[in-house]
Amino acid sequence: MRLALGAGPADIVRLVLREALVPVAVGILLGVAASLAAGRLLESQLYGTTPRDPLALVVASLMLVLSSALAGWLPSRRAARTAPAQALRQD
Repeated sequence: MRLALGAGPADIVRLVLREALVPVAVGILLGVAASLAAGRLLESQLYGTTPRDPLALVVASLMLVLSSALAGWLPSRRAARTAPAQALRQD
């Protein structure tokens, strides 16, 4: 629909990626805060790392962001390549 109203393909990709990544960013922030707060409770269950290991937190967060970006990028590219007339006929 946005393509038919004049949005460019880059605008569509940017919109879909923003909608995919904003909830992930909020979840990562809340998850890191919760993991730091609950670290002492889970310290006996951890093997080979500490509850506040920055490398583990960064790697886990980066993997979540990358997988979410890929999951949002693939459908956004397909939506951006849709012809505006076809999009209007389907909606």
